Amino acid sequence: MQNTVHFVLQAKGGIGKSFVSTLLAQHIINETGAARCFDTDQENTTFEHYTALSVQHVVVTGQSRLIDPKKFDALMETLLTETGNFVIDTGANTFSNLLAYMVENEIFPMLMQARKTTYVHTIVGGGDTLADTANGFYAIAQKVSGTRVVLWLNEHFGEIKTAEGKPFTETLAYRQSAGRLAGTVTLYRRNPATFGEDIRKLNTKRHTIAQALASPEYTLMEKQRLRSFSRDIFGQLRAFKW
Repeated sequence: MQNTVHFVLQAKGGIGKSFVSTLLAQHIINETGAARCFDTDQENTTFEHYTALSVQHVVVTGQSRLIDPKKFDALMETLLTETGNFVIDTGANTFSNLLAYMVENEIFPMLMQARKTTYVHTIVGGGDTLADTANGFYAIAQKVSGTRVVLWLNEHFGEIKTAEGKPFTETLAYRQSAGRLAGTVTLYRRNPATFGEDIRKLNTKRHTIAQALASPEYTLMEKQRLRSFSRDIFGQLRAFKW
């Protein structure tokens, strides 16, 4: 894996974008030794607070506190001219502006010409988050071109099925977009009283898996469950042909 750019995009907030960004960054570090990370969220800079990942916050608002699409130029300049593997976490508040900016300015063809392999990671959640996140996934898959789309299925919010009980992978939105997918990663629903609490603790403390495993703040069993979780996720990511 070299010279890759990973955008994490989803219109709905609170669906796990920052968590996915941290997992991606940790995977890239595990595989290559380094990842360059950016947080464009203007309200909830969760990704930036993972100090072990040295995340740089990108300010894209003007004095009016409205999103200024042109402020994405500096970030794109970095992506286009510098080497490395990049992870960009985008907030729900920048989603529409950033997606429009990417399409209007033909960002993905530009990155391809700069010999960057680009991925857009988007998340579809279960339960009552399915409708909104499925719409976001469909919008991304239909609007972006010249890039690969990675779908993350997040079971934390419930089964990834419609109100009628149809699996998301059988819906029209998925079928019309499946040809754009580079692959799928599943965040499986685990016991909320054990794994769920451990992952919540990890996220609250803004720790990476490696930090948690080296820290006395976690018990032996908490570390064991985090190892199991990380083997699953990083194993799925290693299966990709980046």
